[in-house]
Amino acid sequence: MSNYSIKDLEQLSGIKAHTLRIWEQRYNIIAPKRTDTNIRTYDDQDLKLVLNISLLKDHGYKISEISKLSVEEMYSEVIKISDRQLNYPDQIHALTISMIDLDEERFEKIVSTNILQFGFENTMIHIIYPFLSRIGTLWVTGSIGPAQEHFITNLIRQKIIVAIDGQVSKQRPNGKKYMLFLPEGELHEISLLFANYIIRARYNKVIYLGQSLPFNELVFAYNVHKPDYIFSAITSVPSNHEVQPFVDRLTRSFPDAHLLLTGYQVVGQDINMPENGTIINQIEDLIRIAGT
Repeated sequence: MSNYSIKDLEQLSGIKAHTLRIWEQRYNIIAPKRTDTNIRTYDDQDLKLVLNISLLKDHGYKISEISKLSVEEMYSEVIKISDRQLNYPDQIHALTISMIDLDEERFEKIVSTNILQFGFENTMIHIIYPFLSRIGTLWVTGSIGPAQEHFITNLIRQKIIVAIDGQVSKQRPNGKKYMLFLPEGELHEISLLFANYIIRARYNKVIYLGQSLPFNELVFAYNVHKPDYIFSAITSVPSNHEVQPFVDRLTRSFPDAHLLLTGYQVVGQDINMPENGTIINQIEDLIRIAGT
């Protein structure tokens, strides 16, 4: 079981911390535990409660009405809503709850329904990626436990691999060659896998080198394939103060390739990119590049 701060709940539910405090005082709807220094802490059940309240409010329920429902009644109302066609924020809420409960069946139902309706790429862009973005900070700070992280990321990873396996292996006449890798020690592979899917879907060639690649092996593969682009996602490794030296090393080692970098340690950071480098701030940036 994980412990969450009121800021964690705000980030995951979209409900302001000030509002949560009011609900606690006025309706006694949430009963957080407190540390020795009187700081509110919340557990998995509290997070699920807040997510369910948020979903009900978004569908027209008043907080005064919600506060009168038992946990079982509230869950029943949420299931009724969830079984209808939901908008993207609702789907993200539902995925968050499936992660907290380690509920693979619920995850499969949500994702499979959306893939059938919107297609794999749109489901990834509009539901999975915002979901990962919302909880990404919590993974890094440890507010979400390793079991929950591994559970949900492995399910998403499986979906992407199946989608890649189903792609037609074809390269357009003006298609480019992309080499994809994660730095040594970096294991967060979802961004890299989805980049693989996006690039292949635009009929480009992909050399996929995967997780935790030693730099000398990257040099070896580059010399064999001479790619037009080198793509990497830096989520946790290298660490903050090592990212710029790593980028500089890539620049020196591969002056004839265009570097595409994304990830928590790159996006929104003060990284000096070379002329032959681009930071991928959002997936649409990669889609645009891969389609040219």
